[in-house]
Amino acid sequence: MKALAIAATGMSAQQLNVEVIANNIANMNTTAFKRAQAEFSDLLYQAERLQGVPNRGGEDPVPEGAQLGLGVKTSGIRKLHVQGTLANTGNQLDVALNGRGWFEVTGPDDETLYTRAGSFNKNADGRLVTIDGYAVEPAIVFPEDTISIVINESGQVYAQVDGELDPQELGQLTLANFANDVGLEAIGGNLFRETSASGVPVAGVAGDPGFGVILQGYQEESNVDPVKEITALISAQRGYEMNSKVIKAADEMAGTVTNGIR
Repeated sequence: MKALAIAATGMSAQQLNVEVIANNIANMNTTAFKRAQAEFSDLLYQAERLQGVPNRGGEDPVPEGAQLGLGVKTSGIRKLHVQGTLANTGNQLDVALNGRGWFEVTGPDDETLYTRAGSFNKNADGRLVTIDGYAVEPAIVFPEDTISIVINESGQVYAQVDGELDPQELGQLTLANFANDVGLEAIGGNLFRETSASGVPVAGVAGDPGFGVILQGYQEESNVDPVKEITALISAQRGYEMNSKVIKAADEMAGTVTNGIR
């Protein structure tokens, strides 16, 4: 009975849907996290009766055939790169992007990676690094006796050094844009990797056309809406239950036929 297999694909799809929602909810407080959304498409169709074919020679063709769908499949899990709310932290090394753009960092094995989580810090050498210790590019190194830091909206970094009247300009934070942000590969740790689907990075400076601005002392929060996620979770749960009832009904129908033969 085809209904068993069809309903099984529906249960599998709703299970994946719940897993995606669970990951969104788990990361609702993750800095710059972008919620994901499962996308589904229908499977192949089995033609019980073809449309456009006449019943007999010389007659008009059948206007509407009979095609039986064979279920559902996962077509993708899409990251929704929508701007998150900006939260004031007061930390001089916290920076948030308001608009498009990615910070460039050097990950393991000197691989170039990208992030929007501007929870930066200094390492033992005074270099600007991510919260996991990966170096931010281009390199920004703070003097040992720095007493205050200023990062303006275009990403220029200044340090007020103890005993000096004027601040020192240490460098410029640059950004990268991609033609297709959803094509980036998420690798965990708020980091993304360039892929052939994302396109090559286009370098620029904050405030340039097509690039957002940098706000010091802020962090971009997750764009997860808990109310929407709970609503989606309830809907997925109901879908799973309905598919399970289809399987139960199909099993009972098959049992009726078996008992009738006996």
